[in-house]
Amino acid sequence: MNEFDFKEQLEIKITKLSQNIWEDKVGGISLNKWLENFQTNDDPSKCEQTHALYLVSNFMYFGTREIRELLKSLYRDKFLKPLVQTIRRQNQDTKLLRDIQSSIKKDLSETRFLGIGNPSESGTHLLYFFRQENNLSKDDFLHSHEIISMARSPVNQQVTLRLKNSKIRRYIFLDDVCGSGTQAIEYSKTLLSEIKALDPTIKICYFSLFSTAHGMKNIRKNTHFDEVGCIFELDESFKCFSDEARQFKGEAELPISKDFAKAFCEKYGINLLNSQEHALGYKSSQLLLGFAHNTPDNTLPIIWGETATWTPLFKRYQKY
Repeated sequence: MNEFDFKEQLEIKITKLSQNIWEDKVGGISLNKWLENFQTNDDPSKCEQTHALYLVSNFMYFGTREIRELLKSLYRDKFLKPLVQTIRRQNQDTKLLRDIQSSIKKDLSETRFLGIGNPSESGTHLLYFFRQENNLSKDDFLHSHEIISMARSPVNQQVTLRLKNSKIRRYIFLDDVCGSGTQAIEYSKTLLSEIKALDPTIKICYFSLFSTAHGMKNIRKNTHFDEVGCIFELDESFKCFSDEARQFKGEAELPISKDFAKAFCEKYGINLLNSQEHALGYKSSQLLLGFAHNTPDNTLPIIWGETATWTPLFKRYQKY
């Protein structure tokens, strides 16, 4: 297969993906503008543009509709079903719907859902859809700063911490994607430690729509979360330059090279982020993943990086 035919097939595939799955995020003009970031070569095995097209043809994009469905699954599979099973076990395996619904209502009143990060970040952005899709009340949600309050003694002016609402027995933190688990670990060192110090019986959960296997393991090992889970776990095969990379399973039959692709992705990634560590995504996550609301920094920077001389394909809204 010559370079022209292969590139043409890739461009057709990307056009169809954009029209049918990517919510028309990528048009011919934007794709060509992005391709100008890369060098070309008559030999497809040494052509950066051909390899860049191939990488993008394996991009996983989740639009608003898919995110909403995933949020329904998260509520059902990570919260509601386990809760029903617990209620039944505590009531001699009852199947009486009235009793189960009554207990669910009570447990829900003692539960609050929160986003990871401050109110402007993607974790909290998802809460709006999460509330709508699962028919929840706005009272079932709060910000992390509403969990603990400070009181100053009028006698010695000493400041003490207390839980604002002692009736809340479960806090569930939601996130869109977990790469390394760093943010959840930072939360554990600060907020979760304070909650557990005030009341160790309170249950605190972390649920993400997507997570690397490493991220899940890291959070389970290094945080105070009582329960950790995700809807879609990304194993090593989703890291596009790993030994098990699914994107390059048919490499021998195609005019592409994983080593060549990794080399130029790393080269440009270092220039874009001024970092060797994050040149292939945050802490070398090496993902090809994006959402309607943003592109995570775990994705290859050549996809979302933006400078005066580099045009992104899927824009990332940075945290400044």
